[in-house]
Order: sequence, then C-alpha cells, then structure tokens
Amino acid sequence: MPETADAAEVRGALARLRRGGGVPVAFGGLLTDGGRKLRISELSGTVTLSLQGLGVTTGNGLGGKAIAFSRPCAVTDYTSSRAISHEYDGPVGAEGLRSVLAVPVVVRGRVRAVLYGALRDSLPLGDRSLTAAVETARHLEQTLAVRDEARRLLAVATPTAQRAADPAAWENVRTAHRDLRTLAPRIADEELRAELLSLCDRLASAAVTVTPPAAGPERTVLAPRELDVLACVATGATNAATGERLGLRPETVKSYLRSAMRKLGTHTRLEAVTAARRAGLLP
Repeated sequence: MPETADAAEVRGALARLRRGGGVPVAFGGLLTDGGRKLRISELSGTVTLSLQGLGVTTGNGLGGKAIAFSRPCAVTDYTSSRAISHEYDGPVGAEGLRSVLAVPVVVRGRVRAVLYGALRDSLPLGDRSLTAAVETARHLEQTLAVRDEARRLLAVATPTAQRAADPAAWENVRTAHRDLRTLAPRIADEELRAELLSLCDRLASAAVTVTPPAAGPERTVLAPRELDVLACVATGATNAATGERLGLRPETVKSYLRSAMRKLGTHTRLEAVTAARRAGLLP
C-alpha cells in the first residue's frame, strides 16, 4: 500500500467534506519532510491551480496554525484576519477564497494531514460545515491508522525464502495474519476491508508456495468467521481469548470451530489448523 493510497484517502475525504459540509471548495494534503511541512496535493471544487503543490510550514497561515495546535481553526476573511500569519495570501486570494477552515488529521498523536473547507464569501462557517469537517477528519484518522497497522503487519509477515525456513519467522507471519484478520471486521470501509482480507489470502498463499499442499480434493472453503477463529487458534489462543479478540461469545467460537473442523474433515483443533495450512487457508 504505497503513499499514493493515503493521498487517495485524502481526496475521498475532501469529496465527503464538500457533500456533507456544504462548502463549495475543499483542499488538503499529507505532511511531508518528517511531518514538518504540509504539501497541498488534492483539490476539489477549485477553479485555479494556485494552491496545487503549495508547501505550508507548521505555524504559518491557517493550516500551519491547525498543525501547530493540533486542533481545527477557522477564519471568516482569510486575507484580513489578525488570527493568522499571511505567507499564503497570494495563492488563497488567487482562488478567491474568503471564509476558510482547516482541520488537522491526527494519527497516534501526530498530525498526518490537513483538510480545508472554504467559501468564496466572507460569511461565518456554520455548525454544519464545522461538524462535517471534524467528522471527516476523524474518519480519515481511523483509515490511516488501519493502513499504518496493515503496513506494519505486512512488514513483519512478508516471507522470503530465507525466513520461510525459520520456524520463529513463520510464527511472526502467523501472528500477523491473525492480527490482520482480527482487524478487518472492525473496518467500516468495504474497499479497505476487502484489501486487508486480500492481504491475508496472500500471506496464506505464501505458505503454500513454500510448502505446496498435497494433491487431493478441491480446496475447502471456510466462512470468514471460521477463518478468523482458526487464525486465532493457530497462534495458541484459547476459545475465551479468541472470543475476546474477535468480540464473540466463547460458545459462538466453539460453533465456528466445530463447523470448520467438519468442513476440513478433522476432529481436533490441532488437526483443523494443520489441515487449513495444508489447504493454503492459513500461513
């Protein structure tokens, strides 16, 4: 998941901000240079390119102030406001913007992006606009946090030929696979959830590449929750621990486990995990 995926999330957030906040113009971008500078890369509703690629330093202008204080900021007339510095009056004025708000996107205590909404008139931005901007930023924060976690888990789990021969390394792969499957059901964004589940399948497929399954009948198909339960069991989790991780009752965990065992033609938890690995369902 390259950085352009994060930029695409910012672009989608700006479209939601315009729809939900009733603002005709929205723009924003990710922080670069180790979080020291904002680069405005995404524009929505603009009529010029004056803001495209603009670098905003922490503390300068409205966005820089939002970064410095890690909180939303707004002005009713950008170019005449005494609440901000005016390094960027030229690009803002060229776009004809007057009333502007800026909301930082904070992930794990660090500002990762800034979303702007703007009017071309010097009118107070109402509660609808401010609420929509904050809610959009919170949604983006969650999305970026999930992507960060997925990247971290993939960095741990990506197998190589050298690591594949190391049992300890494969335990890291299996733990990462379990964590990814646990994370996926909590994601409201259907596309992102599908992306994470696809990554889980890639991890399982990597195990098959290292140890090809024996020839046999057509591959068993397990329900997503059955796989979630098996992924936890494969790392040594009890039914109670599995239920706590997945938000399920222990009785429900047992039900999914029994169903998976029946489909795999096994009689014990260990046999089920082994059969699932041989079938390429688990790493």
